[in-house]
Amino acid sequence: SRGSEMCIRDRKNALVMYANKMKINLLSAFGAFLCITALAYLNGLQGGSLWLIPPFGASMVLVMAVHESPLAHPKNILFGHIFSALSGVLVYMLFGYSPVSIGIAVALAIFVMMTTKTVHPPAGANPIIAVVGAKGLTFVLMPVAIGASFIVLFAIIYNRLLKRKYFTFKDWNQLLNSK
Repeated sequence: SRGSEMCIRDRKNALVMYANKMKINLLSAFGAFLCITALAYLNGLQGGSLWLIPPFGASMVLVMAVHESPLAHPKNILFGHIFSALSGVLVYMLFGYSPVSIGIAVALAIFVMMTTKTVHPPAGANPIIAVVGAKGLTFVLMPVAIGASFIVLFAIIYNRLLKRKYFTFKDWNQLLNSK
């Protein structure tokens, strides 16, 4: 009776909670699908241009699955990617390709992200791409800065549509006006 009613109610509550969690997971995965598919489509349209780099997949994990994390903050995504790519390009320009230059590039990227408070772990792969791929300064603009900007705009809009707590354009204005 009373005990079995509570047990049934507890099971129903657990089932509802599980269904809500699965809905959130599905919406997060779908958001990543939409954004990465769009970048891949743009990549296919531009024969010589690269819109899509592997670190962007990891960035999507952060903006969709743990969007409230400081590591998923737009400032961290955009500048973490840019500073890391720039670190790799500069190290490559100075030292060329070698195992040591790859290590220096990643170390420099970490130092710069920590110093500028723009740590974004997926961006730690950018210096490796820059050194191994012998990338020049254009790599920092395209695909890195443009792709990261695309991800940030997508994440702001998508998370807002889902009424999730995420960085907003109002936050951006407050950030700019506080300096």
